Amino acid sequence: MRVDIVHPGAYNITYEIREIVAVAKKLEALGVVVNWENIGDPVAKGISVPDWIKKIVQDLSQMDKSWGYSPTKGLLETREYLAEIRNGGVGVKISPEDILFFNGLGDAIQTSFMYLHPRARVIGPSPAYPSHSSAEAAHAGGKHLTYKLLPNKGWLPDLHDLRQQLKYHPEIAGILLINPDNPTGTVYPPEVLEGMVSLAKEFNLFIMSDEIYGSIVYGKQKMISLSEVLGDVPGLTFKGLSKEIPWPGSRCGWVEFYNLDKDENFARFAKALVDAKQLEVCSTTLPQLALPKILSHSNYKKHLQALNDRYAERADFLEKVFKDVEEVIFVKPQGAFYATPVFKKGVLNHKQTLALDNEKVRDYINLITTNVSPDRRFVYYLLAATGICVVPLSGLNSQLDGFRITLLENDFKKFQQTAKALVTAIKRYIQSTK
Repeated sequence: MRVDIVHPGAYNITYEIREIVAVAKKLEALGVVVNWENIGDPVAKGISVPDWIKKIVQDLSQMDKSWGYSPTKGLLETREYLAEIRNGGVGVKISPEDILFFNGLGDAIQTSFMYLHPRARVIGPSPAYPSHSSAEAAHAGGKHLTYKLLPNKGWLPDLHDLRQQLKYHPEIAGILLINPDNPTGTVYPPEVLEGMVSLAKEFNLFIMSDEIYGSIVYGKQKMISLSEVLGDVPGLTFKGLSKEIPWPGSRCGWVEFYNLDKDENFARFAKALVDAKQLEVCSTTLPQLALPKILSHSNYKKHLQALNDRYAERADFLEKVFKDVEEVIFVKPQGAFYATPVFKKGVLNHKQTLALDNEKVRDYINLITTNVSPDRRFVYYLLAATGICVVPLSGLNSQLDGFRITLLENDFKKFQQTAKALVTAIKRYIQSTK
């Protein structure tokens, strides 16, 4: 081409959660039976949508208006319902006009970073969720800026590290947090959230909080939304239906803006997102119609409690099986449906292996494990030897050696077998060079 047509930020777009699939599919073709633990799709892992939710959607689908456009910001009655929920608690109050619907949280995230000023950076957690880290890096045409989450402290943010990053990177305009966190499953206590808000106020920043897992909490720590501690700092939260219904195929997410009246520049940024959505016309109508009916249904709380009890049971079991693996730091998740074990420093090396009887599988793994990070090497061997497909932590913008596994498997007996096989493989891998 006479002109380079590739955006400079395109080289920063990665999504390890799905990229590992290419390796798994190759191994599957060579005879490996794959256990897909890489992606957070509850439906794919056998969790059924309750009949009463299906009935709501079925009935709504018979209404002509569910087939038409919605207003650009989203259906007014749905935004009124969500604003009423928010205003029923403590913290920042909002109006329906402060809510903007998107075609899923991926759309909301991409659009939000796309319409930031190219020189305005948003710092996020490490490990990172790639939809955020890639979108932020792509918009800026540079490496995503991060602050550390500390496995030795329950995966809580290192606020000292965050302060140092803010101090030495004046281009940072916002702080991103994910609560409950993906990939670690940590739920942030109030003092951590208040500390982050305090830093945002000190450095004159706004805050983004991804709260897609806000209703999936099962540990001792209560979920506290950003809006409850934000004070007069500008901020926004990302929310959606995909995880708790579960209805990932609805592609229904929304953003709630807080304190638009406190900062003219932030208010103009929010308007830019509305203007961008106008170019698309609107977001999907049917799930917006269903949202209030589902969340207000008499069965909803019981449904949510059953899901959370399921994830708590699996978190407890993982903690049990990892208890005697001294080479791994395991923090029991309290929310979302992921766990992120981390190998202690120096445990992994490039001489460790797992037995692979299939010669073609062995040749392929030998080929792809050249010059890769230690945790990615382990993940490839694990996949080839056991079929368990997890996500290497190095693919989630982290310098730590570890991996993310889900708590989604519907068959608890199968989940137990997978967890035991995983721990056995870890022990054999570590011992292979001793």
